[in-house]
Amino acid sequence: MSDIKGKNFLLGITGSIAAYKAAYLTRLLIKEGASVKVIMTPLAKEFITPLTMATLSKNPILVDFFDPENGNWNSHVDLGAWADGYIIAPATANTMAKMANGIADNLLLTTYLSAKCPVFIAPAMDLDMYKHQTNLENINKLRKLGHIFIEPEEGELASGLIGKGRLAQPETIIEHVKAFYKKKKSLKSKIILITAGPTYENIDAVRFIGNYSSGKMGYAIAEECACRGAKVILVSGPVNIKPIHENIELINITSAAEMFNAAKTNFEKVDVAILTAAVADFTPEQLNNSKIKRKDQGLTIQLKPTQDIAKELGNAKKNKILIGFALEIENEIENAIEKLKRKNFDFIVLNSMNDIGACFNVDTNKITIIDNKEQKTEFKIKHKNLVAIDIIDKLEEYL
Repeated sequence: MSDIKGKNFLLGITGSIAAYKAAYLTRLLIKEGASVKVIMTPLAKEFITPLTMATLSKNPILVDFFDPENGNWNSHVDLGAWADGYIIAPATANTMAKMANGIADNLLLTTYLSAKCPVFIAPAMDLDMYKHQTNLENINKLRKLGHIFIEPEEGELASGLIGKGRLAQPETIIEHVKAFYKKKKSLKSKIILITAGPTYENIDAVRFIGNYSSGKMGYAIAEECACRGAKVILVSGPVNIKPIHENIELINITSAAEMFNAAKTNFEKVDVAILTAAVADFTPEQLNNSKIKRKDQGLTIQLKPTQDIAKELGNAKKNKILIGFALEIENEIENAIEKLKRKNFDFIVLNSMNDIGACFNVDTNKITIIDNKEQKTEFKIKHKNLVAIDIIDKLEEYL
């Protein structure tokens, strides 16, 4: 049975060229057994016809506050009470700005302010609009209200530019919606330690050894665990992400040694540890407290191994569940299994540098999960938020 069968959804369509995808999204919702009522902004009618959406949704399309033919009132209060979920796809920068600031100048927005149900927002716009500081601030404000964002994809845009801003595919939107309703606070009694991001190993006062980890995978896992009710202790290296969920306690660190100490200190009180961080394997033997001056001859830096966080926690885990990550380039499966056993993980998440659109500094990932019986489960490439769902679903099998 579908996780959304029998549920009532409002689908809000705004004035974007991507509005055509709302037709297929409606078909998918109906196919899953959901009921759909469509609310369109006046400008949305320029991109897709109300007749099309009425035919697919099997309900009259709502645009105005009242029907000019007979004066019947379209009650935003009743619509908000009817809905189990409100999906706004595509969501333009204009509509999100109004949502973030309580402006209600059309039926879609008055219904948004009346709705008590979960709100799913799938933005669509040109890349410069998406990256504009005011738009990002509005998105962050809406995230803090607890709304679920379905990130836009990268690719060719209507302007001809290439970048982030394309409306997520309808199948991806449906996956996010179904995953939300599948969650039943299944981790409510659990405390989970997560390491994320890179570490920086200082060479002198201004230089360091680091890596390209963005922290996106670790933060997505932290948000997923928190949404399922867990208390999360997130030990994070330097990244440009802020956790949203109130169940996440953030501990900021810089070096591998600081991450080691934070992980070891908190490990005793947790039920699960998930080690997503890209921790440096080596650190300089000596730190120069001033800036090393350029010289004609070369510079030699002596490195020493960092403390092994995974090994330390693996030796001390007892009845705790320990999950590791392996980033490999060659002999991927063999190396991941060897690491799984050596570190005493319950299962390991393998990703490959050879997979296009995976790993560092992208929004997507492609993983293979290998358990301690060497059973492998491969997943297709998908957004890291959806990858996090796959990983935590696997964790729940162990719990």
